[in-house]
Amino acid sequence: MLKFIFWSLLLANAGLLAYQLGYLEAWIPDGHEPARMKRQVHAESMKPMSTAAIAAALAPAAATNAAAANTAAAPVCREIGNFDNAAAKRFEALLQPLALGDKLSRRDIEEVANHIVYIPSLGSKEAADKKAAELRRLGVADFYVIQDAGDFRWGISLGVFRTEDAARALLAAMNQKGVHSARLGLHSVAATKVAYRLRNLDAAALAGLDKATAEFPRVETHSCDLTASAVDKTAVPTDKQSFPRDVVR
Repeated sequence: MLKFIFWSLLLANAGLLAYQLGYLEAWIPDGHEPARMKRQVHAESMKPMSTAAIAAALAPAAATNAAAANTAAAPVCREIGNFDNAAAKRFEALLQPLALGDKLSRRDIEEVANHIVYIPSLGSKEAADKKAAELRRLGVADFYVIQDAGDFRWGISLGVFRTEDAARALLAAMNQKGVHSARLGLHSVAATKVAYRLRNLDAAALAGLDKATAEFPRVETHSCDLTASAVDKTAVPTDKQSFPRDVVR
């Protein structure tokens, strides 16, 4: 047993000595200088670089990354409209958790529509109600019975539009549903709508705003100029400031 231990230690020491002297380099490379440098491919083409040269080489990439970071973090301005009064209250309630403060302003917009798709006066409330029930059976749900005095009294409005093209599109849709008594006419209707401007929105506020806006698919969203002054809440904008909407209900 002692002989086995003796020869084992002797062989281990001999192997360690051979490794230290480099006799085993072909089988067990040490991976350190200068042996590692001998294994470099085209080592003669490698040239040292100064700190200034390294900084100059990395400068374009650093500038690009900085520009991308600044773009991502740039505040956003949005204009959203137009809401009727009920929808405006719902929208403001959805925005409350965002705590926007003075980043949020609102203004009233006067919308005027001149083209109406309608069913002419039926002569009485009873006849108008009967026609309304018929419309529901045909799958028409968006209408109202006109009760105001005038030629349209006890007629049925199917929609009032800013443009004639939009009115004609609805008229064609009504005909396809079997509402052949529908007509296209001129009838001015004014309605007050609400639009919002939201300034200096960061990424979190913008995500919350997009989530709230998704609840109102018929409203329109535009980018706005952050350098513009805040809009007074009671101001009525010009046509260029208003949001173009075809239909006024």
